[in-house]
Amino acid sequence: MEENYPLEKLRDIGFIAHIDAGKTTTTERVLFYTGISHKIGEIDEGTTIMDWMDQERERGITITAAATSCFWIPTYRNKDENYKYRINIIDTPGHIDFTAEVQRSLRVLDGAVVIFDGVAGVEPQSETVWHQADKFNVPRMCFINKLDRTGANFEKDLESIKERLTLHAQPINIPIGIEDKFEGVI
Repeated sequence: MEENYPLEKLRDIGFIAHIDAGKTTTTERVLFYTGISHKIGEIDEGTTIMDWMDQERERGITITAAATSCFWIPTYRNKDENYKYRINIIDTPGHIDFTAEVQRSLRVLDGAVVIFDGVAGVEPQSETVWHQADKFNVPRMCFINKLDRTGANFEKDLESIKERLTLHAQPINIPIGIEDKFEGVI
């Protein structure tokens, strides 16, 4: 990793959500698809990069916020290295007992990805971290995860976000199929 990266090309992005919404799983995919890791870490196997403590691996939950970096070049820049951004990813805990850890992370973030379970929608801790992000003026985008699960409902989840968190939520991507017919997004 480059130590002296230009500040204007550096972003601190947090992943926040209710426990088991998929924060660590999502960050593992980001690290894989940006070329930082060569194998996707799995929580059940105890092979994630972000959950590094023995207790986290044994319990299958994030206890302390973990940070790592990856790099991104906007696709419209055709891999031009002059447009490369360093993204510091902060994977935060989702369990209510570790809310203070999330709050500490929010103080330094440029933005956050709020992850929602495609079956459960807005859950109590997602609501808590959303309001904490409001307190620190952290811009957010929502990611509805687990749309391949039985009972997943994109429209219901989007409505729960609008009703409980913000009226301004608008989809950027829409799922192709749902549950066992889920094929991707457009």
